[in-house]
Amino acid sequence: MKSEIKTSQAPQALGPYSQGTRGSGEWLFVSGQTPLDPETMVLVGVDAAAQAHQCLKNVMAILAASGAGPEHVTRTTVYLKDMDDFAAVNAVYATYFPAPYPARACVQVCRLPKDALVEIDAIALV
Repeated sequence: MKSEIKTSQAPQALGPYSQGTRGSGEWLFVSGQTPLDPETMVLVGVDAAAQAHQCLKNVMAILAASGAGPEHVTRTTVYLKDMDDFAAVNAVYATYFPAPYPARACVQVCRLPKDALVEIDAIALV
């Protein structure tokens, strides 16, 4: 059985998916977060670092709505429009997660929703 995680502190879903779900056990899954402002639903930031910051703020809001925090995150995926932004996004990412850091994949994609430069999803063990 799963339950939906929903908060007004993160952007509402752009399609048929939940901001996050929690399984009947201890796993929490946060859908990919783009750099949308939760109030205006407008992209925040013009560069990858600023957009990564907003993506991670959105991820943290969904975690908090479930009673979790960054220390519970075990795995993330970072989607970049341009792999040249890897270092800039890493610098922002490192400020959100304590060591030991979550396992992570980072991939370049050809396009993201609303033409964002970054999207980040997460899995947490609560």
